[in-house]
Amino acid sequence: MNRRSLLQTLGLGLGAVSLPLIGNAKTPSSLEKPFRIAHITDVHMMPLIGAAKGFSRCLDHIQSLPDKPDLIINSGDAIMDAHRGGRSVAEKQWRLWSEVVEKELSIPIVQSLGNHDIWVKNESPESILDGKKFALDKIQESDFYYSKDLGAWHLISLDSISPNHEGKWYTGKIDEAQMHWLKNELNSIPSFKPVLIVSHIPILAACIFFDGNRFENNQWNVPGRWMHEDAHELKNLFLKHPNVKLAISGHIHLLDKVEYNGVTYCCNGAVSGAWWAGNYQQTKPGYAIIDLYADGRFTNQYTPYA
Repeated sequence: MNRRSLLQTLGLGLGAVSLPLIGNAKTPSSLEKPFRIAHITDVHMMPLIGAAKGFSRCLDHIQSLPDKPDLIINSGDAIMDAHRGGRSVAEKQWRLWSEVVEKELSIPIVQSLGNHDIWVKNESPESILDGKKFALDKIQESDFYYSKDLGAWHLISLDSISPNHEGKWYTGKIDEAQMHWLKNELNSIPSFKPVLIVSHIPILAACIFFDGNRFENNQWNVPGRWMHEDAHELKNLFLKHPNVKLAISGHIHLLDKVEYNGVTYCCNGAVSGAWWAGNYQQTKPGYAIIDLYADGRFTNQYTPYA
C-alpha cells in the first residue's frame, strides 16, 4: 500500500514519508563522551488509534536508555492535519501533544515546523504565514528557523515549508530571506566547529523514489513536497563549508542515509510509523539516536521503540 492509498484509507490528507543507519566508518573511542540527541519526527498526534499512548511509549523508551540523550530534536509534524478539520480540531491535537510532553518529557527539546503543524482555513500559499505563526506558538519556539551551539557542534534548524505560488499550498525549500540568513550563519561559524542541519522535508534522500509510484513515462518524478526544490543550491553552499557534516529530516516516514560531497543526509523514519497503523513499508515506528563527537564524527542509529 502506498502513501496516498494508505492516507485515504485512514481518512487523512497527504503528509509525510524513510533504513537503519550509522554515520561514519570510523569507530569513536569509548572514552569520549559525545553530545547525544534523540531525533523524533512525524509524531502526528491525533485523538484516534492510540497516538497519545504511542508517543508516551516512545518518550519513555528514549528516557529509559542507559545513556540518556542531552537533547531531543523534533523535526516537525507534531500533529495530524491541522488544516483539515478546522481550528477546534487543530487545538485539540495540540492540547494532546502538550499534555504528553508536559507529563512525560524531562529532557530539553527543540522543535521545527512541519507541514501538518500549520493551521490554515484553506490550502493556499497566502495562508501559510499566519498558519506558521499559530504553530510556532504551540511548539514554543520564537523563530521559524534558528541556530544554536550543541556542545562542540552547531545546530541550524531550517524552515523548509514554503508557499508554492506555482501550484497548491506548499513546497519544500527555503525562501530568499532564509537563504541569506543561512549563508551569513555558515560564514559566522568557525570552520573547526561541525554543523548539524535539521529540516522537516529532506534536502536530499533516496527513499523518496520508493514512496508510491515515482516512475512513469520513462522518467522518475520527485515532487517538491517530497524533497527540497533548492537541493542543488544548498549542495553548492555546503561545499563552501566542509564543516557541514550531517543533515537530518523526517516527512517521508521512511529510513535512509545518503552520503554526498562530504555531507551525510539521514531521513529518520517516523514516531507514528504508518500514521499509527503499524510499519510504513519496511520502516518501523521509531526515533534516531545521534551521537556527536567533538572532532566531527557522529553516529546516527534508528531505534524502533514498540
